[in-house]
This record gives sequence, C-alpha cells and structure tokens, in this order.
Amino acid sequence: MSGSRRWFGAALFLALATVLTFLTLPIVAIFVDSSPATLLASLGEEGVLDALRLSLLCTATAVVVIVVVGTPAAYLLATRRFRGRSTIVTLIELPLVLPPAVAGIGLLAALGPNGLLGGWVTDLGLELVLSTAGVIVALIFVSAPFYLRQAQSAFEAVDATWLDASRTLGASEARTFFAVAIPTSSVGLVSGVALAWGRALGEFGATLMFAGSFRGVTQTAPLAIYERFANNFTSALALSAVLVAVSAALLLTIKLLTGTAWLNAAR
Repeated sequence: MSGSRRWFGAALFLALATVLTFLTLPIVAIFVDSSPATLLASLGEEGVLDALRLSLLCTATAVVVIVVVGTPAAYLLATRRFRGRSTIVTLIELPLVLPPAVAGIGLLAALGPNGLLGGWVTDLGLELVLSTAGVIVALIFVSAPFYLRQAQSAFEAVDATWLDASRTLGASEARTFFAVAIPTSSVGLVSGVALAWGRALGEFGATLMFAGSFRGVTQTAPLAIYERFANNFTSALALSAVLVAVSAALLLTIKLLTGTAWLNAAR
C-alpha cells in the first residue's frame, strides 16, 4: 500500500510539472526571446501604442456593457424557473463554442449593411462595420457568455432564505437584488468580469471579420500582433509581452479582490 501511494503521488507531481511547463514555457519565451530594451523600443513604432490604447478602451467599454446588462439577466436566469429556460441558457452559451470566424460572419449577417437588422442600425445613425463601435460589438458578443455563465452560477449559489428574508422584512425585489444578491455574489461576479475581460483582450477573429483592421480605428493589439508577425517579429513580441503583462495584472487584481471579499465574508 505504501509503495502504491508513493507511485501515485509521484505520478501526480509529474502531471503537474508537465502541465506547468507546457503552459508557462511559451509565456516565458516571449520575454526571453528579446531584450527588454529592444521590446521597449518596438513599442515606439507607428501604430503600436494606438493598438494598445484601442484594446484597453474597447475592452473596458465592452465589459461595462456586459456587466450592466448581463448582471440582471443572469439573476433572472438564476432565480426563475420557466418554460424554455434551458433553451435560453444554451443559446446564451453558444458563442462560447463558435469559431471566431463564424462569430464575425454571424455579426455581419445580423448587423451588416445588408443584414437582418442592417436597415434598423442604419436608421439609428449607427456605423458598426469597419468602425470602433463594431469592435466593441464584436467583443461583447464573444465575451458576454463568459460573464453570464459565471454570474448565473454565483447567483444560484446564494442561499435562497437570505433573499426570502429580505423580502419578508419589506425590501423590494430590486433592493434585495442590489443589497443582498450582488454583495453575496461579488466573488463570482468579479471572477466573471475577469473571464470576460481576458477573453475580450485576446479576441481576434470576430473583430477582424466584422470590424476589419485599420490602424487607430479598429486595429486592436491582437490584430496588430498578427500584422507584424510576418515582417517584424520583434515588434510582435513587444506587443505580446505587454498583453501578457496586462493580463497578468488583471488576473492578480481579481485574485486580490476576491481574496479580500472572502476574508470580509469570513469575518
């Protein structure tokens, strides 16, 4: 028994070492393959900072829209049982498994000039295709399911008796939502924000198909990396390193926030 236990423990550590090496080596290689001075110099090239600025602006805007609209939608799905609910959840989660190119084609077919809602979009004076607004729409489409799925799970984990007690004490459903449900689910909601933001930062295919890649207008950092890949690999590395740093900072911030929330809840 003791020998079997040691063998299994060694296998577990070997599996962990394999996973850790495979997942971290490419990230480490981005920073090792070129000197910091070269990477910093590459950031001064034309269009690089514009791509970074556009990525941060568009992803932040997309996340705000997702949270404002997605939070009450997730709460409804978590606290109500009605006919067709499973179908609705499945449709909401479908973009999770769509190839990025298909997502872009779908957006064109729905919101493009000749799309299903193209005339309505035009009548409103909106220009989505090949525009910055189109980038935000594409980011919302591919990222929203990540937040909605996490938010729904977070709300479902709330003890229903707390919500009932709030209503019994005279609080409206809206006040219960803001004063009880959201604070209690804050850890899960923040994690959902991190997942959605991370997905938006890395979005490539749907953005390219729907909004194109024009410097200063629709070219986000992933698109800029792709443009530079063939003729300026160092510049592509520099942009990649910045995105890795931003993603790592985002992940660390989320972990600190969720850790603080858990500590406050424990007190």
